[in-house]
Amino acid sequence: MSECCTPDGSCSTKAAESGTAAEADGRTTVYTVAGMTCGHCRSTVTKAIGEVDGVLNVDVDIETGQVSVATGGVPDDAEIAKAVDEAGYELTGRVA
Repeated sequence: MSECCTPDGSCSTKAAESGTAAEADGRTTVYTVAGMTCGHCRSTVTKAIGEVDGVLNVDVDIETGQVSVATGGVPDDAEIAKAVDEAGYELTGRVA
């Protein structure tokens, strides 16, 4: 298991840095990402999106191809798409 993964198999970045107060004030947006097939993909996408300014938490669901991104405010879709693209995947849409 990579350092970003939790015992239940979900991934999150900066979990220790983000507290419940920050998450309560933030927003969660769900994106669809194409090309993810394994735990390495999960780790790569989690790390890439987690490095975008304003991102507090990232949860990747390989089976559905959905990535939940918690941010401190309005997410920067262009920056998130760029991070996903640079990691070798494709952000194909926004669910919520």
